[in-house]
This record gives sequence, C-alpha cells and structure tokens, in this order.
Amino acid sequence: MTANDALALHRRAVVADAHNDLLCSVASRPADEWSDYFRAQWLPQLHEGGVGLQVLPVFIDDVYRPEGALRRTLRMIEAAHRLAEGNADTVGLCGDGDDLDRVIGEGRIALVLALEGMPGIADDVELLETVHRLGVRIGSVAHFGRSAFADGSGEDAAGSRLTRTGVRALAEMERIGMIFDISHLGAGGVDHVLELATRPVMATHSSARALFDHHRNLTDAQIAGVAESGGVVCVNFFAPYLHESAYTIDTLIDHFERVVSVAGIEHVGMGPDFVREVLEDTTAPCCVQTTIEGVPADRYLPGLEGPAGLPLVTEALMRRGWREEEILAVLGGNLQRFLRSGLGAAALA
Repeated sequence: MTANDALALHRRAVVADAHNDLLCSVASRPADEWSDYFRAQWLPQLHEGGVGLQVLPVFIDDVYRPEGALRRTLRMIEAAHRLAEGNADTVGLCGDGDDLDRVIGEGRIALVLALEGMPGIADDVELLETVHRLGVRIGSVAHFGRSAFADGSGEDAAGSRLTRTGVRALAEMERIGMIFDISHLGAGGVDHVLELATRPVMATHSSARALFDHHRNLTDAQIAGVAESGGVVCVNFFAPYLHESAYTIDTLIDHFERVVSVAGIEHVGMGPDFVREVLEDTTAPCCVQTTIEGVPADRYLPGLEGPAGLPLVTEALMRRGWREEEILAVLGGNLQRFLRSGLGAAALA
C-alpha cells in the first residue's frame, strides 16, 4: 500500500462529513461576503479533502443566548442558503434523498442543514416545522448545558432524561421528517431517546467512551442502540475526546474500530468536528478558550486540523488492513445511504 493507492481510493469515495461548524465562520461576516468567503476559504479545503456530502450545523454561541438566539439561528440558515445559491456550480442544499443523490451525481457537494442544541427554538416545539420549511433536516436538542428539551452531556451528574417538551420535540421531529441527533445529549437523555424513538437516530460527532471516559463520548450500549434503530454513529476527530494525551491518527482509528465492533460496519461514519479554524476565526484574542469541558481546547490530530487532511484517514485505515468496501462505507457510503432514506421523509399519517 502506498500513499498514492490511498489517495486513489479516497478520490473514488463519497466522503461525508457529519459535522463541520464552518457556518459559524461564514455567518460572522457581512452578508454580502458570505458566498465569496465560502468559495475562497472553505471550498478549496472541502475539495482537497474530497468531501462530497457536508452536514452544516447551526451552532449558536453563548453570547447570542438567550435573546439573540432565534435571530442568529435565522441568520445562519440564510447564510447557508446564500452560499449555496452563490456557489451553485459546486454545491447544492439538499432537502431530501433525491436532492442528495442528484447533487452528488453531478459532482457537486451536497449540503445538509442541522440545528445544534436548538437554543433559537427554546420550548416552542411548533417552530421545528418552521425551520424544517427553511431546509433544516437534522437536529440535536442540547449542547453542554441545560435546554428546554433536555440536559447536555456536561450535566450528566443530574441523571436527567428528556423533559416533557423534549418528548414532544422528538415526536414532532419524527412527524415532519427531521433526523434526531443524540450527540451532546446527556447520558440519561440518550437512553430516553433510544427508548422512545420510532425512527432511526444518529450521532453526528461522538466517539467511544469505552476507549476514553469523557461525557462527550458514547457507551457501547448507546452505540448499539443507535445501530439497532437503523442509524449511524459518526466518529468525532477532536483529539482531547479521544485520549488524554496520545493525539495521533492511530488513536482515532482505534475509536473507529471500537465503534465498528459494536455497531457493525454499516452503522459508522465520520463526524470530524473541525474546530480550530472556526475558533480562531470567531473568537476575539481577549477571550480565547483554553479548555472545553475539562480538556485542552488547542490540541488537534496532526494533519487533521481541517477537511483538507481527510485523505489521511483513508491511508490510516488501509494501514490497519481494512478492506476497500469497509473504507468506502465509513468514509461516506453509510451516511449517504442513511440520509438518502431519512432526509425530509415525514412519518406516515
């Protein structure tokens, strides 16, 4: 196996990234720069990484909460639409499986909108249908702290499950065809979702707690539950969630192999959570974060600080002896298949 062999395989794959916060970076600029900035700054990185399917989370920083959360949510959704319209030759915003296959088939990058934590919704479950009309197709209901729907993973000591509003939100998401994302949800909430869900759920960016005991990771039982629902677990690349000090690509592959051993190869994808550039781009020098939930905020896997480094994953999987079909599945085939069937598909009346 050579690096050229790995690159050739990578270029044949539909590479799918279930979590990149680049919209935070785009939306921080004046509206008339959104499209051009995406084309100049992010599109080359996505192309270099071979990305063919990109989930775009709408994440609302604390400074906008609570009063400005809905306005910021709408601004970021509008930014996604404008960058897609302004770069229609290379990307396309997708609302259903047909859109997804068409855009990918045309050699463009399929974009899928997600809400992360939903602070702009607060407890107005009815607004889920509103944002769905605007193109949002995936949603999580908490981040690190507490929301109207549930506790985030940082509140695990509370031992809480979904609130009544959270139960309503899960049912509404299933009704309208919005995929439920358990990443960032507290342990009790994850278990509650897996008990109640009647449709497949996903984890957009979570790794294996059996390998590193951090609350942002999933237990084997939770990973198995996602797989049993018919969903996918997309492995997070953020180095301090993978190991206390061994920030290497081999550590990342260990997490892939653990999740595969529990969920099965067909239920695993990639959720890199590339944050270095976004944090640098959106954080004032006075307020740089040094830690995130008890781990260093400035440690990254060498070469995997951004999407351009994704071919390194293919090379590392080949070194581990993974078969070609397994690599293609985890790089993006699984996520494309999952979204093709679930994207925008409303429940039958």
